[in-house]
Amino acid sequence: MTIAAHPLVARARELADGLLSPAAERVDQEGVPASHIEAIKRSGLLGVNAPVAYGGSAAPADVVRETAEILAGACCSTWFVQTQHHTPVLTLVGTDLPVRDRLLGPLARGELLSGVAYAHLRSYPRIPVRVRREADGVRFFGTVPWYTGWGLNDVLLLAGVTDDHEVVFAFVEAREQPGLRPSEPMRLAALTASRTVSLDLDGLRVPEEAVALRMPYEEWAATDRPKSRNANPAVFGVAAAALALVREEYAAPLRVRLGEVRRRAYALADHPVPQEHARERLALRAEAFTLLRTATTAAVVSGGGRAMSVGERAQRLAREALFLLVQGQTDESRGAHLERLAERSA
Repeated sequence: MTIAAHPLVARARELADGLLSPAAERVDQEGVPASHIEAIKRSGLLGVNAPVAYGGSAAPADVVRETAEILAGACCSTWFVQTQHHTPVLTLVGTDLPVRDRLLGPLARGELLSGVAYAHLRSYPRIPVRVRREADGVRFFGTVPWYTGWGLNDVLLLAGVTDDHEVVFAFVEAREQPGLRPSEPMRLAALTASRTVSLDLDGLRVPEEAVALRMPYEEWAATDRPKSRNANPAVFGVAAAALALVREEYAAPLRVRLGEVRRRAYALADHPVPQEHARERLALRAEAFTLLRTATTAAVVSGGGRAMSVGERAQRLAREALFLLVQGQTDESRGAHLERLAERSA
């Protein structure tokens, strides 16, 4: 079966063409509607990397990437809300704690949508969220700087660090409750539609049966760091959407370059040892960003003055490209990208 013929790819394309893309400019201004999330839940896409035994599809990596490209290119805000869901699923796949049997099935089948609140772990040794152990659970203190999908997610995967440098991940209902208070929705230069807030944690109590992962920080970081070295499929999806707005004679050479970077980046993403080829991965990630910026600039130039309207597709895609530059960023990936930019300007 070809990638294009895979049922999940076909469903993603149907969603993109029939619902997400036609509404993307309105969603960009008004916010991701619950109806978009319900459509994603019904599609089976939330179980793309979940085990079949729990109601998922256990799709191969190329299918996972293709569906991400399609959704991001159609409506980056909707893609960004739903993409948070896949880390909680994989976290549950990798644990044998009781929360797996309680939540993996509902998440895999799309009955529940999960968000994530753990990117702040990457700022270590600064610890924005601290965890205190108790006899029958844990308590969280501090501030989650970014949390996406507030009001759309059913649960969230929250993480913090203990005084002895252990990371703790636990599932929490995604609602205001004692010890958890959201900010007002953030007004962002791009993806304001994703309903992003910060979360104030003042002793939020989480029972032991909701804990999904415990491990020393350095052990967790060793598995997390390689993820940010790979090119994000959303970059290729948004770039392709931008090139669709450019006359073919100008778009064609950019599309060829984008395809070559995409091929090489995905080949490395499939390498069996994630820690290897770090510099090459980072270089390809930066090159993908360069092509994204070129593609969205070409779309704006092609649109002329009308591209300055916030309701124009080219302008929305250009702002989404800015967002993707910093999404999932680490000190390592930021440094590699800035180094690349400095080299190109020399």
